[in-house]
Amino acid sequence: MTRNEAHNLMIQMLKSKNLQKHGLAVEAIMRALCKYLQNVHDREQNEFDEEEWGIVGLLHDADYELVEKDPTRHTLVTEEKLRPLGASERIINGIKAHHDGIKASRDNYLEKAVYAADDMSGLITAVALVRPDKKLSSVTVDSVVKKFHQKSFASGAKREQILACERELDIPLEEFVGIALKAMQGISDQLGL
Repeated sequence: MTRNEAHNLMIQMLKSKNLQKHGLAVEAIMRALCKYLQNVHDREQNEFDEEEWGIVGLLHDADYELVEKDPTRHTLVTEEKLRPLGASERIINGIKAHHDGIKASRDNYLEKAVYAADDMSGLITAVALVRPDKKLSSVTVDSVVKKFHQKSFASGAKREQILACERELDIPLEEFVGIALKAMQGISDQLGL
């Protein structure tokens, strides 16, 4: 599966522009995490395929609108769409790994990364939206970390899920915020932020 095919599928499945932007944000974070972790762990390319990681980020919530009334099916509808398209098991399992109710264990860095990246993108977006200019360019690592510790702020961004960066990826929170923020700032025009 190519990035173009994945993007087209996401657009077909998700009508909400905000959910499409969320997919783009998680894609950018996943690509940045792939590069970061490959450098840190100096592993073989097959574990750290940037295109594959990006596709997982892009499609992780592709079926969100289709299963809104039955969240127990979240990620399973995407799996049904991906199988006939020849998507790899790593992509399918990566998408499923961000949903505790479907895949409670995360077996590799790709699965661990999407789990942490999902809610981090939402937190960073929320921080940008409360800035006077509503721009990612004015968001700092410190401002995100400060809001992270305010549990009432963007309460939908699950802090425990974000902290998987430390538990499962060995990336300190501030560093993880920096990686994610820089990735999102790099596509700020696509995100409208």
